Amino acid sequence: MKNKILKRLICSLSLILTSFSLFSSPLITDSLRKDTVPTGYKLKTIIVDPGHGNQHTGAGHFSPGASGSYSYERNVTLAVAFKLQKAIEKNMTGVNVVLTRSTDDDVNWQKRADIANENKGDLFVSLHCNSLPDKVIREHGRRVSVPDRSGKGVLLLVYGDWRANEEGKAIKENLIEGDSEMNTNPDPNDPEAMILMNEYKRKYRKQSIHLAELINNEFVNTDGRHSDGIREQGVLVLCHSAMPAVLVEMGYINNPDDEAYLNSDSGQDEIVASIVRALTNYKTEVEDATQ
Repeated sequence: MKNKILKRLICSLSLILTSFSLFSSPLITDSLRKDTVPTGYKLKTIIVDPGHGNQHTGAGHFSPGASGSYSYERNVTLAVAFKLQKAIEKNMTGVNVVLTRSTDDDVNWQKRADIANENKGDLFVSLHCNSLPDKVIREHGRRVSVPDRSGKGVLLLVYGDWRANEEGKAIKENLIEGDSEMNTNPDPNDPEAMILMNEYKRKYRKQSIHLAELINNEFVNTDGRHSDGIREQGVLVLCHSAMPAVLVEMGYINNPDDEAYLNSDSGQDEIVASIVRALTNYKTEVEDATQ
């Protein structure tokens, strides 16, 4: 590990270490950081992931998503993704957007993460619509299932800390592609190797939470929408993407008001504008920290 590849990893890590001063860590010493801080970092690639999709012919995995009284999550997420791609590339100079799907066909979760990693994404934003399961009530002495349409507003998800080992595997594979010397797991007896891996996991997680906060603040403070906050969840597509990653539940599609909002041009445009403002703020913070 103590070779030129390790130095490249340290150099890359140093960029992450300096991106957010509030996330500074004592684990990496000055000797490791000395003369390795790259300048002029630019956020170049954002992965936009429209959740769910129609069944793909011959595919074994199918996740149709939630539905409302007249619309489907898979259609809403794709419509918003196209608008978000266009808005990012128009308003964020030098940033390219890669969609994990651009047709009605579903793409399984691992393939979505693979697309993100293969394209060396700097950020991963997954778009979804929320829904509540039916609730059971007693009616005339019988238990009856009725739709629960009480959910309202947005929810931001980051991957649960209990899946950190999966995130570490994705980070390792993404960083070492093409480097045959690194095609094994970090040596647990090599302190530098373990520090590097743990720091990548910790930094990506903290940056995921920070990005979720920025998006949530835009929804609440600018758009005046209700928010269920930011939660941890064991979402495979997030923890298998080797980059800061956030899942955005844009609204409850089985709530009549939210469904109308999610399907309207004005609602979709407002959602897109809020996400773009948050991404722009994130990009400015990262790039300013490395000037």
